[in-house]
Amino acid sequence: MIVMMAGLPGTGKSTLARALAERLGGMVLDKDLIRADVFAPKSIEYSTRQDDYVMQFMLDEAEYVLRVQPARIIFLDGRPFSKKYQVDAVVEFAKSIGTPWRVVECVCPEDVALRRLKENLDHIAENRGPALYQIVKASFQRIRRRKLVVQTTSKLGTCVEKVEEYLLPE
Repeated sequence: MIVMMAGLPGTGKSTLARALAERLGGMVLDKDLIRADVFAPKSIEYSTRQDDYVMQFMLDEAEYVLRVQPARIIFLDGRPFSKKYQVDAVVEFAKSIGTPWRVVECVCPEDVALRRLKENLDHIAENRGPALYQIVKASFQRIRRRKLVVQTTSKLGTCVEKVEEYLLPE
């Protein structure tokens, strides 16, 4: 299964993805970490073109892992999935390899997200901060596919349980 962790910067996507992967034996593919591995520091540009390029690396890795371990859950992190084409591309990819997909959209009040961004200054993505939050917010296209919206001001354990229920229905 491929799970898109969607939401504005600072809404808790990475924290929730890591907790879910640990609990469910899943794997987190983080766009920002992969970008740092693929490109030399002077070549990192934080452009849509580079984001899409790195996303393809993530999908290639997801495909490899899922072919070997089809029951594994892959959490795609580091992209807000703020554009329709970004979500559609992953959905089409998942269909092409015969794996289910899900969207988990993380939300929280703006002041909470901005505080989190200001507190997490050691994030690997140098463009991550209040300015990026405002840019992404201004152009965020509502996700019109099935999804679970998680209010990340709730306790992490509560959020994990809610997502686990969504991902693994009985």
